[in-house]
Amino acid sequence: MSLLLNDPEVMKNALAELDNIVGQDCLVDEVDIHKLPYLHNIINEVLRLFPPAPLLVPHESSEDYMIGGFNVPRGTMVLVNAWAIQRDPKVWDDPTSFKPERYEGLEGDHAYRLLPFGLGRRSCPSAGLANRVVGLALAALLQCFEWERVSEEPVDLLEGMGLTMPKKQPLEAMCKVRECMIANVFAQL
Repeated sequence: MSLLLNDPEVMKNALAELDNIVGQDCLVDEVDIHKLPYLHNIINEVLRLFPPAPLLVPHESSEDYMIGGFNVPRGTMVLVNAWAIQRDPKVWDDPTSFKPERYEGLEGDHAYRLLPFGLGRRSCPSAGLANRVVGLALAALLQCFEWERVSEEPVDLLEGMGLTMPKKQPLEAMCKVRECMIANVFAQL
């Protein structure tokens, strides 16, 4: 939400996609989520910039390896810095900018570069569930409410201390129910 509040055009595009695909006469449902590619692009971009855990689960090399010119002996603990990889200018164009459009047409191509839940056999077993839940929650928040920042200043994106790098300052935003939701959806409840 912080990134969307700082980029109203992206929020407007996501809302337009929701209104076009799901409509304004019913609430978004889990079956709708796979039909919302722009929403997925937003989620991918947020996970790229702010992965759930900046360092992936430690691994131990099972054999001697050479990685990037470095000798990694068998039994070495290996920590993967997902935060750094996902902001690497050699891998990503304009890596610190929020650009959901960068995923358009890259369905399979970006998979090796985007690793918020790890990669391969030892990736997070709940990644699919997490993506569905985040997608459904974000879609419902956008579909049902109009969002605004509490001040003219952009939302502070600085990271605080902690294993999951929480925001330094909690998000404060104003929302109100969208008129179309009052008339169509909430009237049915």
